[in-house]
Amino acid sequence: MTVKWMSVLLLLQMSCYFKSGNCGKILVWPMEYSHWMNLKTILDELVQRGHEVTVLRPSASIFLDPRKSPGLKFESFPVSISKDDLDKVLTTLVDEMEDFVQSSGEHGVVVFSLGSMVSNMSEEKANAIAWALAQIPQKVIWRFDGKIPNTLGLNTRVYKWLPQNDLLGHPKTKAFITHGGANGMYEAIHFGIPMIGIPLFGDQHDNIAYIVAKGAAVSLDFKTLSRTDLLNALEAVIDNPSYKKNAMWLSTIHHDQPMKPLDRAIFWIEFIMRHKGAKHLRPLAHNLTWYQYHSLDVIGFLLACVTAIAFLSIKSFLFICRKFVKTGKKTKRE
Repeated sequence: MTVKWMSVLLLLQMSCYFKSGNCGKILVWPMEYSHWMNLKTILDELVQRGHEVTVLRPSASIFLDPRKSPGLKFESFPVSISKDDLDKVLTTLVDEMEDFVQSSGEHGVVVFSLGSMVSNMSEEKANAIAWALAQIPQKVIWRFDGKIPNTLGLNTRVYKWLPQNDLLGHPKTKAFITHGGANGMYEAIHFGIPMIGIPLFGDQHDNIAYIVAKGAAVSLDFKTLSRTDLLNALEAVIDNPSYKKNAMWLSTIHHDQPMKPLDRAIFWIEFIMRHKGAKHLRPLAHNLTWYQYHSLDVIGFLLACVTAIAFLSIKSFLFICRKFVKTGKKTKRE
């Protein structure tokens, strides 16, 4: 289903009418799994405030269930897989994970996910990671969409998808191995879970560096990552209580806000609707042409200047050379 790989959230204001309040129409095209779980809370609140919310969903969907959200209007488009098949897979998966987590005893579990962008990890790297995970007494739930490593331990289960937010909120979760994506970072901070960060690209390096500076994480370099590095990081984060203490401190700060995050999200959605798209908040880049946006006009101007300077310099050099040559010949004749 290609819809799972569409944008995280597409909120388009179709029309907006104002009666006694801010009632309007909202069209949403969400992704599956945790993205929908997070978004559904906002949409339910919008419905409570009198808005009409329409959700685009594939005909076979795991979480986008009209029966569980009677206040939302759903429009379905056909896909090749059936809903019954998905329901069977999900039920089996969730039950299996819960049994595995509960079997961890006092040692607890470690959640490991490098996001949906990593699917081409080398076999050598995967084996090194699996070996390190096998050395700890905790159970490990690893999101990995590749060949099962030969060194995978009995304490590790590999899945192509994880209910990440639910696992991080589980009382038995001891640590989170993450690539430093914003969504996972905030979920871990929310529940006060210490982290082992393995940033890959973009803002992930800065995200992990911030948590490391607060004493709630250890950072590792994916390119040079060895099995010993990962094992040492796991033992440090799990066995050293300061990491958990600092993670809980960040969680306390995260929760201490003058306005609930849900109320803030609703306010800005309604703000956009009240002000007809809030054009005053749009970046001025939207007013630029494509060549201005890519600075092609500036680049062209600078190239023209460089070309002109080079041309004049060469012409001047040739002119001076000819003058010297003529002067030299004239002197010889005299």
